[in-house]
Amino acid sequence: MSEIRKLAAILAADVVGYSRLAGSDEDRTLARLRALRSDLIDPTIAIHAGRVVKRTGDGALVEFRSVVDAVRCAIEVQNGMVERNVGLPPERRIEFRIGIHLGDVVEESDGDLMGDGVNIATRLEGIAEPNGICLSGAAYEQVRDKLKEEFVDL
Repeated sequence: MSEIRKLAAILAADVVGYSRLAGSDEDRTLARLRALRSDLIDPTIAIHAGRVVKRTGDGALVEFRSVVDAVRCAIEVQNGMVERNVGLPPERRIEFRIGIHLGDVVEESDGDLMGDGVNIATRLEGIAEPNGICLSGAAYEQVRDKLKEEFVDL
């Protein structure tokens, strides 16, 4: 089994309240997620040179060579989601939580990523606010002087 160890910017994203959304109207939720992927998420990932490592029903793990690209991608996706949710009742809004970490990962021969870099990004996603982006200290150090965004220390 061939594996490669490398440093990567990892973005983990997940839909807030997916079970609730799918439970109330699964067909509509899945159709909206497919449309969001094709119209917003996948093109934004491509623009920022990301690679989708894996998708779950309501989330994704994406690798970037640059933390700046990962954060820009996350900001654009979150801003796009806010625009798409305008006028929808709160119970029908699709909102993401996003975590980003710069860390060591192991790439398996099938392209899957494993290791602390992935685990930390996933944990950060879990603590992000709805429509929020949570960066690790390592990721923040790479972007703090390169982006004009305002960051809040948790």
